[in-house]
Amino acid sequence: SAYARVQTSVVKGANKQRQLTDLVSLVRFALGLDDELKPFADEVDKRFQAWIFRHNAQRRTAFTPEQTEWLRLMKDHIASSCHISRDDFDYADLADKGGLQKVWGVFGKELDDLMNEMNRELVA
Repeated sequence: SAYARVQTSVVKGANKQRQLTDLVSLVRFALGLDDELKPFADEVDKRFQAWIFRHNAQRRTAFTPEQTEWLRLMKDHIASSCHISRDDFDYADLADKGGLQKVWGVFGKELDDLMNEMNRELVA
């Protein structure tokens, strides 16, 4: 909120409820890595859209609707915690949807590589 008062023109989403993960955006802005101070979740959403589009374009077949739904759940988890791992499927929304067993059934051996790629691409 201090940046919003001093540099209103470069702070986006100042009226939204802040999360601890917004510290990532704050540090990036303070270091001059980003020109605008935006909520971390907004950046994750933007990076996710670019990543999934690029990923679908490189595959022989696009992600199925079920896979896309799981990827969105994983993206939401990353937006609130900056990371996703197998252990996270025991918690909240991910567990309610069937947890690790279900997501493993959807992605199989690709799961770990997808999580690593999402962690790298969405948080960068």
